[in-house]
Amino acid sequence: MLINPFRTLLSSQWIESVALLTGRFALAAVFWLSGQTKVEGFSLNLMKEGDIQLGWPVLKDSTLFLFEHEYNLPLIDYTLAAQMATIAEHLLPVLLLAGFMTQLAAFGIFVMTLVIQIFVYPDAYPTHATWLAISLFLMIRGGGQFAVDYWFPSRRIT
Repeated sequence: MLINPFRTLLSSQWIESVALLTGRFALAAVFWLSGQTKVEGFSLNLMKEGDIQLGWPVLKDSTLFLFEHEYNLPLIDYTLAAQMATIAEHLLPVLLLAGFMTQLAAFGIFVMTLVIQIFVYPDAYPTHATWLAISLFLMIRGGGQFAVDYWFPSRRIT
């Protein structure tokens, strides 16, 4: 008897949106913090009128060392791999938190997680399985009501 009201509550769109927001936050936090460990900061470029433009991340020497000697990524130069991973670990979390292009950002996290699992830390499968499950949930359901995507009807998942 108590199960039906509980099931009804959990199946509401609002509760699902809270779960989606929590998943977006969880993945964003993990990947953002990982990205932060790879950089010393961001380069600054001076524009013509004295404006300052934020540039590319400045990678730590330790980041390049890890990509060259420990991460064993095939078919890609370690410097390019480090830059791509660092940019993705900063851009994808921002998209996830905003719920903007949620499914694409979750797909990016999914692919990064597979690469990490297969080539970098194959023994960390319990953690990676969690990331994969959350990213799959976001790819299937989208960002929910608390996402920028929700306000664009053509992007909504029903």
